[in-house]
Amino acid sequence: MPLTLHGIKNCDTMKKARAWLDAKGLAYVFHDYKTQGIAPATLSAWVAELGWEVLLNRAGTTFRKLPEAEKQGLTEARAIALMLAQPSMIKRPVLDLGPRRLVGFSPESYAKALG
Repeated sequence: MPLTLHGIKNCDTMKKARAWLDAKGLAYVFHDYKTQGIAPATLSAWVAELGWEVLLNRAGTTFRKLPEAEKQGLTEARAIALMLAQPSMIKRPVLDLGPRRLVGFSPESYAKALG
């Protein structure tokens, strides 16, 4: 089963992750959740595995532009609703390894996970 790299095409971190995978000759499928969306069941499974706090990109422009009232008192359900409505709020990349996922990119974490 090929790896699936989830993210947004023009994100700098995504470009680094794709370049690393390409340099290692690793096959992967790219899923752009900004243009293709993200299935609610997929996002819910990620949240169950990793936690919404790990997946919600609070540092990104999309989140920072939210009204203060929407940022305060976040719950899992509200965070999921925000990420489904605006997938650019999901941290990236999310690398699906099959049995588990990696969030974010570092050459060290990818090398450790992929040998």
